[in-house]
Amino acid sequence: MSKTLPFSQVFAIGLMLFAMFLGAGNVIFAPMVGQEAGTNVWIAMGGFLITGVGLVLLAIIALTRGGGTVEKLAGRVHPTFAVVFSILLFLTLGPIYVIPRTTSVVFEIGINPLITNGSNIQWFLLVFSISFIALTVWLSWNTTKFIDHLGKIITPIFGILLIVLVVKSIFTPMGAIREPQDNYLSDVFMKGFTQGYYTMDVLAAFVFGGIFIKSISTLGVTSEKEVSKLFIKAGVITIIGLVALQLSMAWIGASSVDAIGYQENGGAVLAQSAKALFGDIGIYLIGFIIFLTGITTNVACLAAVSEYFERIVPSVSYKKWLLIFSAFSIVFTNFGLNAVLNMASPVLLLLYPLAIALIVLIFTNNLFKGRQSVYIGTMIGVGIVAILDALKDAGIGQEALNNLFGFIPLFENGAGWITTGIIGFAISLFIAKTRNEPVSIINMAGQEVKKVS
Repeated sequence: MSKTLPFSQVFAIGLMLFAMFLGAGNVIFAPMVGQEAGTNVWIAMGGFLITGVGLVLLAIIALTRGGGTVEKLAGRVHPTFAVVFSILLFLTLGPIYVIPRTTSVVFEIGINPLITNGSNIQWFLLVFSISFIALTVWLSWNTTKFIDHLGKIITPIFGILLIVLVVKSIFTPMGAIREPQDNYLSDVFMKGFTQGYYTMDVLAAFVFGGIFIKSISTLGVTSEKEVSKLFIKAGVITIIGLVALQLSMAWIGASSVDAIGYQENGGAVLAQSAKALFGDIGIYLIGFIIFLTGITTNVACLAAVSEYFERIVPSVSYKKWLLIFSAFSIVFTNFGLNAVLNMASPVLLLLYPLAIALIVLIFTNNLFKGRQSVYIGTMIGVGIVAILDALKDAGIGQEALNNLFGFIPLFENGAGWITTGIIGFAISLFIAKTRNEPVSIINMAGQEVKKVS
């Protein structure tokens, strides 16, 4: 008989899942949306919450239906696609983006406001990044429950601090919400939609989701149907927490301009807002908490990417991969937070549409009976425009590409892949039915049933 868990334990599981996504890096984007969108902030945040929060739950559920790992899910398209997509995903999660971003955010919020000599800031960043990432490697060296226990302590402390920060900003506002900046005067919802990519939580769900699924299987819930129900309940708790977090961060950003002016990035917005609200003690408090959450994020990501590459290249050990990826992380971190965000932006504009398309396809699998051609055709349609969006974001032929492909609906807003993905889906479905391809149905328990159509 399957075990039914009390609400208190379900709530605790939801908090654990929330802790997996709560990190120093994903709280810096909503404040910038708040500052730049101004009075349009809530429209922008509507789009932001779809890609930055709502799709997280769908991604994890899709993972359970798609085989439990990102490799199996992406393998429905093609084995080669699965390898390329997974490698790009894990590298972005590790040394290319998340680890440098997290380390830079910790420096930006916890260290930079305390530096009086701005001319030496690059040396401070170098010393800090080497020390911080060395600590990450040390904590990642052996698999223990230290980080799990630390996360259970950090999450409520971080949550309480943010609640105090937000309540203070509501009862003693830093200023009025300003008019939107130029880039938020039009297409506000779609701008927020693409900004949600940068939290990277949907992509992280593909990596962390399988770990969570395995962890709840040890709680005595044996029925796959009950496991799915438990996972959804915990996911709802997580989503509520993430929505509250991001809306709070957007409010702080939107109301901060009068007190701190316009800042270059969300880390500076958060740090200067804490100082404006609480004085110097605000810098120390938020710096300490961001430091701890940054460590847990870095350890989780460095361990995940190293374990993955040990699986695909077993001749290189896990510990050697730790050292390799930590070295790359230090290099990328020292370009600075703004440069890290700019360098990773094209990669995210490529990966996010592909990830969203995979989620949609796995949920609609039974409608097209899981025919592989539909997976391939849809991903080609999405991928072509996603590549063009990545090129535009990298500053390669932006005007020429807009002129050449501007006829595609939403192309200039970075969402033209939706149109071409639907076209690819329709064409490939017609071809698959014409060729009488084998079908693959996913039953209620998430199990795949293959047969010849």
